Amino acid sequence: MIITAEPMSSARAGLFEGWPTRSESPFSTRLHHRGLEAIVAFKKKKIVFHDATLPLATMLEKLGTPNPPSQRPATPGFNGIDPRHKEAILARGRPTRLDAGQTLFHQGSPARRCYMVISGRLKLVKLHEQGKEAVLRYIGPGDITAAVAVFKEKAYPLTAVAIGETMVTGWDRATIMALLREFPDLAIHLLQVVVERLDEVQTRYLELNAEQVQQRLARALLRIMKHSGRRTPEGILIDFPLSRQELADYTGTTLFTVSRTLSAWEKNGWVVSGRERITITDPHALVKFSETGETD
Repeated sequence: MIITAEPMSSARAGLFEGWPTRSESPFSTRLHHRGLEAIVAFKKKKIVFHDATLPLATMLEKLGTPNPPSQRPATPGFNGIDPRHKEAILARGRPTRLDAGQTLFHQGSPARRCYMVISGRLKLVKLHEQGKEAVLRYIGPGDITAAVAVFKEKAYPLTAVAIGETMVTGWDRATIMALLREFPDLAIHLLQVVVERLDEVQTRYLELNAEQVQQRLARALLRIMKHSGRRTPEGILIDFPLSRQELADYTGTTLFTVSRTLSAWEKNGWVVSGRERITITDPHALVKFSETGETD
């Protein structure tokens, strides 16, 4: 039996989402995929496979990792709901097409509709009284926004801006309430969405108060990568334009700090960055740094 020398955290396990797994011990996870079997080891960015140590890129090629979320066929949201019900729910919404940079709704405007992204992505931002912009999150296909504001008949708490060409479907309050009564599973799904958002807010609050800015930046890139990563020969590309200033706004730091940190990580071989383009070339090193703050 092959035994790994390092425990696998939940963050590391998330990088292999889509591979069936079976826990062997607190120090290893056995992967079963396409008739192959492997135990993951993360030391020196390599994977142990059938008594042979292979570079990570070679192993990924052998196992054929599943497409990340941005490449999977778009089945918009509503997890756990009958596909026929999904079609009925979508049919009663109003589709809207947005060009890159177009605003879907503005912070402070009456919340007339909640929306789900069908394709493309939205950037959700909040403006401070001083005019500074804070990026709260990026959402993609299947994600819902503004549901709570619509239920409470309040104003939109933030502004939604399209990143690239984006399609959304929106429901007004009367329609969404009728759908909730007709499809109880939809209510359960929306409750799950709210709980997940609260968990994310708590996690990011803890990061802001307890972690070094470089660790926050690492966690932010990993979070975005998991949601919007696309495999390329170079690494995992964040599949939408992301400037260093936007990354600074998202992590609550300065452009200077983001630029300095990304430059250092490029020298380490962890990332490759260009104009509004970031590729993560060594996600395991980034995960370890986000957990320990150590660079080896």
